[in-house]
Amino acid sequence: MTTPASSDRRDFLQAAAAFGITTLAGPAVSAIKSDRPAADLILRNGRVTTFDPKHPEATAVALKDGLVMAVGTDAQMAKLADDRTRTLDVGRRRVIPGLTDSHNHIIRGGLNHNLELRWDGVRRLGAALEMLREQARRTPAPQWVRVVGGWSEFQFEEKRLPTLQEINEAAPDTPVFVLNLYNMAMLNRAALRAVGYTKDSAQPPGAIIERDARGEPTGLLLAEPNAFVLYNTLNMGPKLSPENQVNSTLQFMREENRLGVTSIGDAGGGFQNYPDDYNVIDTLARENKLTVRIAYNLFPQKAKSELADFQRWVRSSKPGQGTDLYKLNGAGEMLAFSAADFEDFLQPRPEMPASMEGDLEAVVRFLAGNGWPWRMHATYNETISRALDVFEKVHRDIPIDQLGWFFDHGETVTPANIERIRKLGGGIAVQNRMSMQGEYFIRRYGLKAAAETPPVKRMIEMGVPVTLGTDATRVNSYNPWQAIYWLVSGRSIGGTVLYPEERRLDRHTALSLMTANGAWFSRDTGKKGVLKPGAFGDVAVLDRDVMTVPEDEIQDTTSVLTIVAGNVVHGSDGFAPLAPPLPPASPDWSPVRTYGGYQARGRVKLGASTGDARYHYAAMCACASACLVHGHGHTTAALSQVPTSDPQSFWGALGCACAV
Repeated sequence: MTTPASSDRRDFLQAAAAFGITTLAGPAVSAIKSDRPAADLILRNGRVTTFDPKHPEATAVALKDGLVMAVGTDAQMAKLADDRTRTLDVGRRRVIPGLTDSHNHIIRGGLNHNLELRWDGVRRLGAALEMLREQARRTPAPQWVRVVGGWSEFQFEEKRLPTLQEINEAAPDTPVFVLNLYNMAMLNRAALRAVGYTKDSAQPPGAIIERDARGEPTGLLLAEPNAFVLYNTLNMGPKLSPENQVNSTLQFMREENRLGVTSIGDAGGGFQNYPDDYNVIDTLARENKLTVRIAYNLFPQKAKSELADFQRWVRSSKPGQGTDLYKLNGAGEMLAFSAADFEDFLQPRPEMPASMEGDLEAVVRFLAGNGWPWRMHATYNETISRALDVFEKVHRDIPIDQLGWFFDHGETVTPANIERIRKLGGGIAVQNRMSMQGEYFIRRYGLKAAAETPPVKRMIEMGVPVTLGTDATRVNSYNPWQAIYWLVSGRSIGGTVLYPEERRLDRHTALSLMTANGAWFSRDTGKKGVLKPGAFGDVAVLDRDVMTVPEDEIQDTTSVLTIVAGNVVHGSDGFAPLAPPLPPASPDWSPVRTYGGYQARGRVKLGASTGDARYHYAAMCACASACLVHGHGHTTAALSQVPTSDPQSFWGALGCACAV
């Protein structure tokens, strides 16, 4: 029996990781085929949920050449091992296919991750403001402190937004930009000076720069309903250097791995220009350094030039171009700016202009004629109805029912339109945006309207392909377990009940939307999100049994061992030494160095004398080597209550290398 906590192999792996030897776990996720008949890696003694209907449960999984070799009992998998097979005892933990976040902006997010102070998961506004205050002190001029989405006022105990006065008091001299969903941004006085907003600044179209009685900007920017002013203002801030953008992307991918994510559908995004802003991810893909699979869609950047963009891209690219780890998926999520209905539930539903149908038809007809699938942002049923009129018109001339196109969001889609989508061969990618802004929706439209917003269970019952994503990083948190918790519990992050019990999903179904179901949306059905022979060797070993833990704890789930294409890309607890080293976040003042990423609930807060360690709830390991005692689990060591006077228990027999 081999376990991560015992055996000579464990000791060797720990020592190798401590000295930066990476060949054992591999810094990249390649799959090099060999003639050897035995498995490369076997996970045993687990509770394996396969999402393969023919073999739904198992205790062990064997991986070879980056794929699943076999699934079965411990005894069956043991027969596939030889003296070169690595066997890991997962200690009866729940084992699942790696999660697919079908709507995420990881390419843009990766370029900026190291710049951003994330309030994702922070449950006290006071703590969030303290983080802001401390980060402002360490951020050098002319850099900004950016809090760019992933949080909601309802997650805080105080149930409110910060005030401009509080932000200015926390950071009197360093520019601060705080984005709340796509509703508003709050800038302190230093940020107003940095971007040049004065009493003479014109009001941007579709937005408001709030002003005081003297006409001076207060620092509040409101999207009413156009979010362009929020995008544009954020884009004025300093950028990371290309070298730091590489580091930032590596950090963000590892953070996704920590949460069990192994695959992402990148939905493009505002101010994400193709191909210029894809240079970093292209380089990492060429160098085989990706630790998540990425299927990306191309997003036009300028209104009235959408068709020209797609015409140019079709000449040089085609869907499926790339590899199983990094490929072009199609067009969208923006197809025509005149068809984009921003989901600001603080504002009335926007009316799409009369030009919508003509603009959209030109793009869709061109894409369909060239065999390109698309994804389309559509929040409201009214927008979906008009888009479907266009799709049906194009379909009469150019069949689209085999392309694999889909709508994103669909919060208020009706059964009639779900059926129209099904008949056209489309799908629906839903996200847990309601978990962040459900209270806003209820305030405007009422509790009864919220009960099926979006109607996920009805979509499944009607036979439409459905998947689940986060829409991270700006309008939502990238934590996929918040999305799964939302569908199971029917609650927002603030605890508000949104859905009656009969409209909620059981845990297995909710989890399937982020595993097996996600494969259809990247044309990987049968290969991704399932543990069966021949499927991708992407696995997450969870820190808790999400099938049985109290419902509220689902949202706190992480992975203790994440595998992509058969290679370990993240490890914690006893599996930490198996993970390839990650360089420290750069630059050295990056918020990621101090706070990490998603802030988990329920951890012990240390006293002020411990400094920044009190915020290391979920900080990633950013060291170049593992400690022989604690591996990469430095946060666990920092929070340990074992007294240092007990050298054997705390420092270990070989000495502790933690520097927390």
